[in-house]
Amino acid sequence: MTNALTIAAPDGVPFVDFERQVDAPIAAVFRAYKEPELVKQWLGPRGYEMEIERYDFVSGGGYRYIHHTPDGDYAFHGVFHVVRENEFAIQTFEYEGFPDVVSIESLTFEDLGGTSTRIRAHAVYPSLEARDGMVASGMERGVREGFERLDELLG
Repeated sequence: MTNALTIAAPDGVPFVDFERQVDAPIAAVFRAYKEPELVKQWLGPRGYEMEIERYDFVSGGGYRYIHHTPDGDYAFHGVFHVVRENEFAIQTFEYEGFPDVVSIESLTFEDLGGTSTRIRAHAVYPSLEARDGMVASGMERGVREGFERLDELLG
């Protein structure tokens, strides 16, 4: 069974929030976010091949990756400002197709009793237009399918 994904883009504020339970211990979930070879196996929609140029999931680290798709390539980069093992991360996120539209995202990992973890994310965009553009870009599909792939990896 797939756990429900909740995504909210509240009216009038440039935020996107999502929440999803993953049926795996918090250390395994955090490891899947931390290790580039695991990230490649689950982050993003099905059918995309991910190339990671750099990925250092530590405070002060950064990343750049490219999704290769039948429709073209999509590159993303950012900085991991704070990473606390099995607990929390704050990062920037920028799609290179829309340079200078940077979101700041927080990720919270919550232990739900040893065999389950809740992940919460809060993304803040520079404007409502930028937030709405991200939502319209297929973000929900990418997040949903990414979590399904994470379930498969950790299952």
